Amino acid sequence: MTQGAGQGPEVERTATLRDFRVPAYVHETGPYVRDSHPGEAAAPGTEPAAYPQEYTPTERDLPVINRGDTLQVTVDPAPAPAPAPAAGPGPLFVVGDVHGYLDELVAALQEKGLIDAAGHWCAGTARLWFLGDFTDRGPDGIGVIDLVMRLSAEAAAAGGYCKALMGNHELLLLGAKRFGDTPVNSGAGTATFQAAWLLNGGQKTDMDRLQDHHLQWMARLDALTETDGHLLVHSDTTAYLDYGDSIEAVNDNVRETLTRNDADEVWDLFRKFTKRFSFRDEGGADAVRSLLDTYGGTRIVHGHSPIPYLLGEVGSEEGEDTAGPLVEGPHVYADGLAIAMDGGVTMAGKLLVQQLPLTI
Repeated sequence: MTQGAGQGPEVERTATLRDFRVPAYVHETGPYVRDSHPGEAAAPGTEPAAYPQEYTPTERDLPVINRGDTLQVTVDPAPAPAPAPAAGPGPLFVVGDVHGYLDELVAALQEKGLIDAAGHWCAGTARLWFLGDFTDRGPDGIGVIDLVMRLSAEAAAAGGYCKALMGNHELLLLGAKRFGDTPVNSGAGTATFQAAWLLNGGQKTDMDRLQDHHLQWMARLDALTETDGHLLVHSDTTAYLDYGDSIEAVNDNVRETLTRNDADEVWDLFRKFTKRFSFRDEGGADAVRSLLDTYGGTRIVHGHSPIPYLLGEVGSEEGEDTAGPLVEGPHVYADGLAIAMDGGVTMAGKLLVQQLPLTI
């Protein structure tokens, strides 16, 4: 797909993992993490250190935990979805983190038969959920949002739907636009949304093209949903429990937080949604069950943490320039209760679009 009018120059993709700019201390703390010394780096092959709740997401790079107790699922490319009976819903699909890689998204949606060669919805009553993180790091985040908004209208007209969840990068972009360099109470020194946005892959071309209707759309996104027995969330964290004991309550409280437009409140929401790895190690399955028991569903499907990091098969040494493991499909772990959908497109991985239910 060629660059559209107003799009900035193509950002060259890189296989190095140093461009994955996510805070180093966003491990979930609390009852699901082993006791350790806060702030202490984990030795290779050991459990990660727990960090205090008052961290500020302004550092780079994820830690690498070498673990072999997880399962990656290779999924054969699916044919175009068969027309569903008029009386019932169509097949259900989910999309992992896109991060501005519009061309890769279009190709993946076409491969699954969801859009045609011209980029228009062609899947009839199919249902499509995006798991968040549309912008930052990649070349055309606003183009991604425009496509998702258009497909939402086209899918609805055809009897299906295309919907999206709130990711931490939507919160980051909203905060950078609303609050800029306003200092926020990070609990660990001075921080600003603008600095965090730039550090975590913010693209000037996205900010220049950001319009009011994009901001309104992002601010109204749900934080989580349940459909066909799948609890869909963006982040692999239990922090959703801080915002309510039902899906409706969480979504309402997140929207109300954004409506109040308080920089410190929005920052706190952003930092909680930036946490990760709650479901991965010892106690991970219990963390998943805590969410399923509260919000419903029999499996969690999430984005946020790239599969290569969940697998623990990536390099982190200074000067190392190697790609992560080849990602062929979603990653099932936590006693089969969690499905990871971030294929690591920002690190030469794969942008995943997957039909559910996933069988293994």
